Amino acid sequence: MLNASYEPLNVCSVRRAHVLVFKGKAEVIEELGVPLHSASSTFPWPHVIRLITYVRVPRSVQRKISRRALFARDGWRCVYCGTGGGRLTLDHVVPRSRGGESVWENVVTACAPCNHRKGSRTLEEARMKLLRAPKAPAPVLFIHLAASRIPTGWQPYLGAVAAA
Repeated sequence: MLNASYEPLNVCSVRRAHVLVFKGKAEVIEELGVPLHSASSTFPWPHVIRLITYVRVPRSVQRKISRRALFARDGWRCVYCGTGGGRLTLDHVVPRSRGGESVWENVVTACAPCNHRKGSRTLEEARMKLLRAPKAPAPVLFIHLAASRIPTGWQPYLGAVAAA
């Protein structure tokens, strides 16, 4: 589902997409070759829809942190050593025991050895460095998590992030 500005919003079911189109709240941008059938009518199968009116998405309200979203944001790799194999854990850059919060900018993916080595110390105390600074993920990440695979018809609307 795209906003009126063609910004990706979320992934919805075919039923939800059809209802939005049927009520005139959205238009079909891409459709699949197979039509939807009712008892007396045939409709296009919506693959990509665009809302008619712009929906303001509050940027101040961030999505909640989840393990899967954090691992995906960090590329399923440790942010300290870069390894992707082994058991991945979550680590607070500023430890919770030192007042660190569970926010996107403070929680990172770490392999078990790096997390154990850092413990409840700061980066300076543990003499460790982050390979990349943690930040809130782009909204497109949640579309990637909602769909097991990204159809080729969606890629023009997701931008460069769709290839990742």
